[in-house]
Amino acid sequence: MSRPSHRDQQRSAVPAARPATAPAPASAPAADPRPTHPLPTLDLLLLAVSIGGISLSGPLISATAAPALAIAFWRNVMSVGVLGPYALLRHRAELRGIGRRALLLAIAAGTLLGVHFALWMPSLRMTSVASATALVTTTPLWTILLMRLMGVRAPRMVWLGTVVAFAGVLVLTGVDLSLSPRALLGDALALAAGLAAAGYMLLGAEVRKTVSTTGYTLVCYATTAVVLLGICLVAGTPLAGWPAGVWWQIVLLMVTAQLLGHSLSNRVVRNLGPSVTSTAILLETPGAALIAALWLGQWPPAAAYPAVVVILLGLVLVARGGRR
Repeated sequence: MSRPSHRDQQRSAVPAARPATAPAPASAPAADPRPTHPLPTLDLLLLAVSIGGISLSGPLISATAAPALAIAFWRNVMSVGVLGPYALLRHRAELRGIGRRALLLAIAAGTLLGVHFALWMPSLRMTSVASATALVTTTPLWTILLMRLMGVRAPRMVWLGTVVAFAGVLVLTGVDLSLSPRALLGDALALAAGLAAAGYMLLGAEVRKTVSTTGYTLVCYATTAVVLLGICLVAGTPLAGWPAGVWWQIVLLMVTAQLLGHSLSNRVVRNLGPSVTSTAILLETPGAALIAALWLGQWPPAAAYPAVVVILLGLVLVARGGRR
């Protein structure tokens, strides 16, 4: 048998070399797990509307001449009245087929949301709008702590932001303590409201894995209304007997803060991501403080402003760390 010539060896080597130098297949770019895309303009506009609606919540509650618990109750009842017909028309089959676990979690989330409203809305009458809003937006911090208890470890930047934000909380509560014990109690209620909101968000995130936002929202808001009704009855809070202007203020609160504010935030978070959305929601604090100052003439003490800035800085660090 004759040995292959040198030229034959070169020819036989060529096909083996081609795959190594061939261009990557067309599907290779899809291997990048985090492609960069510009943020959708429409979602950014909707987020701006959402922040405006949420920012109006605190000053509007403070200005409405009705008990805070009654405002919270009617706000949720009206929301159910608006969302109910649509949900029953478009999501009737889903509502009938909600599993027992998802239903119980949605009811639990609605209960915590009722506790959140019952704590935060009275706090607006006891301390400044700026302080109450800054303290209730500590929800991301409570969420991190609750998740840590569940075994989820957070990045270092998240913990750094948590420490910074709580340092701001201590400074702010110290400022309010120098004003009056009532203001300090309002701060405590706002902080507890942030904790209740964290539990509400964690439960809601679990429910929304299997239930649409509309179906979940209807069950949650209906439960919240029932919980607040019970609290109002126990506390002896009147639920009627106000002039027409007060009712229109409650309707405005329901439309701006509940339907436009929270609903639009839930809509845009899918495209913008939780980091951008949660960081933008922090603008509620300066927005509410500005509206309260211009509309109600409610200017917080000068020492409160640095504390609010520290809280916001900590929350920004938490949002950035959570994105990583």
